[in-house]
Amino acid sequence: MGYRVAIVGATGEVGRTFLKVLEERSFPVDELVLFASERSEGQRLTFKGKEHEVKALSKQPSFRGIDIALFSAGGSISKEFAPKFASDGVVVVDNSSAWRMDPDVPLVVPEVNPEDVKNFHKKRIIANPNCSTIQMVVALKPIYDHAGIKRVVVSTYQSVSGAGAKAIRELEEQTRAWCEGKPLPEPKHIARQIAFNCVPHIDVFMDMDYTKEELKMLNETRKIMHDPDLKVSATAVRVPVFYSHSESVHMETKKEISPEKAREVLSKAPGVVVVDEPSKKEYPLAVNAQGRDEVFVGRIRKDLAFEPGLAMWVVADNIRKGAATNTVQIAELLVKEGLI
Repeated sequence: MGYRVAIVGATGEVGRTFLKVLEERSFPVDELVLFASERSEGQRLTFKGKEHEVKALSKQPSFRGIDIALFSAGGSISKEFAPKFASDGVVVVDNSSAWRMDPDVPLVVPEVNPEDVKNFHKKRIIANPNCSTIQMVVALKPIYDHAGIKRVVVSTYQSVSGAGAKAIRELEEQTRAWCEGKPLPEPKHIARQIAFNCVPHIDVFMDMDYTKEELKMLNETRKIMHDPDLKVSATAVRVPVFYSHSESVHMETKKEISPEKAREVLSKAPGVVVVDEPSKKEYPLAVNAQGRDEVFVGRIRKDLAFEPGLAMWVVADNIRKGAATNTVQIAELLVKEGLI
């Protein structure tokens, strides 16, 4: 049995990656419908060797007949159009931040809380978490189940692709200018110069001078893990890397767990690859995670500040596992559970 699948935001980086992931994972697509803004209308994208024309989302009178829609078009578009799809009987899996904290919308990472996918009926919308949250909770969940976790302190090292294609070009242009001894172009898509620099500013500043990105990691983690008491303190940093986010994660556990046991538990966890032999210079790297769907964990060691506690290094491709792949995995869960 196949499904009529729509992609909203099809011409963007994540939208195009949806196509790759759907094809690679052999998702049962019977018919594919591509939507984007009016300026992208008429573009043609290839899926399984066949070209599909992109339609203007704003010009569609109805979305009836579509089984599932994968959204990656920004929060304002999602707020406007996801309910329209849902009212026409479509199940929406949304990659923006628009619905994540809505109590009637499940926030799902299939390796962590797959059971929540069943709770979409109130609004027919399922939210895909923030990219930095996804990779962290995939790595935390096995430890949480084995030893419990009281608090997490995380610093992220996030690639420019998380800010979109224009940010990728900005890094390229600034790097080229620096290498040629020319004045660097003024930053437009990242808060400050990103070439040869680290910028501790992702999204807008909120309460207590935490950024929205940092507070997402707190609030989303609590919702996904069903633990409103879990403490998470995050510092989110943009770094001059094109793809894949890296995270330094320190946690206080409820029970003692040795690094050896943590490696064993993580190595058996779904979606996790342990790369942890520092003496051989083997640890997760952003360049190795690019194009992969797994979450890579290494530098697993006893934490010297938390007792009991662990520290580890977590890396994943933010466009794939942090966005497109996790969204498609949610769609796969819907199929598996007979919900569409």
